[in-house]
Amino acid sequence: MVFVRKATHAGSWYTNSGCDLNKQLGDWLSAADLSHGPARAIIAPHAGYSYCGGCAGFAYRQISPVVVRRIFILGPSHHVRLPGCALSSASTYITPLYDLTIDQEVCRELKETDEFELMNMNTDEGEHSIEMQLPFIAKVMEDFKDGFTIIPILVGSMSPEKEAIYGKLLAPYLADPQNLFVISSDFCHWGQRFRYTYYDRSSGPIYRSIQALDKMGMDIIETLNPASFTEYLRKYGNTICGRHPIGILLQAIQSFKENCNGQRMNLKFLKYAQSSQCINMSDSSVSYASASLVLE
Repeated sequence: MVFVRKATHAGSWYTNSGCDLNKQLGDWLSAADLSHGPARAIIAPHAGYSYCGGCAGFAYRQISPVVVRRIFILGPSHHVRLPGCALSSASTYITPLYDLTIDQEVCRELKETDEFELMNMNTDEGEHSIEMQLPFIAKVMEDFKDGFTIIPILVGSMSPEKEAIYGKLLAPYLADPQNLFVISSDFCHWGQRFRYTYYDRSSGPIYRSIQALDKMGMDIIETLNPASFTEYLRKYGNTICGRHPIGILLQAIQSFKENCNGQRMNLKFLKYAQSSQCINMSDSSVSYASASLVLE
């Protein structure tokens, strides 16, 4: 049976007009520099495009579409408790630009490891973290739209040990130059409505403290050390919603490095933004960051 996932957030989180969306995405990509590519993996935000589209453009600008044949999309689960990872039960994802085909062969390989469950369609269509990456993927890959597939993976809350299991499972796919990994994550969710109000007054205004906290985490992620990232999260509790997808990527990189005969990887953050600048304790904001991983 064929299941099609609708573009459930089109018209609210981003425009459902294919013409307008195509122009918006093109403008954001054109405004970004190609400075750290070709990307083997990217980290990109998943908020409404009016907030994070410009930031996300910096990550997607680093992709070389001519070499990409499969795109793994790892997004955090916001609404459903999930002890591990889940695959989509759909065969097609709809976007306002064109439809994206899910790689049934790779999904079958992953399912056979017994470490992945299947999302039902309500869970799939209710989650925005994966969907918000789809129009950017469609735009970047538009000249090769019949030559690639996607593998959406919903990531739940898990221990570092569990992240390591998934990292080792995905490392062989990361090693393949025809594969691209898209890690969907926003950064600090600050404010009373997020139940997170860490404030280091030595940094100056609240928004500067948030930026310093995020920058600390970004610097640690760039070291590609999963244990250091876990310790940072334990110490500061930064509300990075894609911390587990990022943790899986770091574990996959570590596993790859152990078996790649000295081949080096380099991850670099290219853009940072905040939805607003918090001045008072009653304010709130969400941070966005874009990064690219390359093989040297």
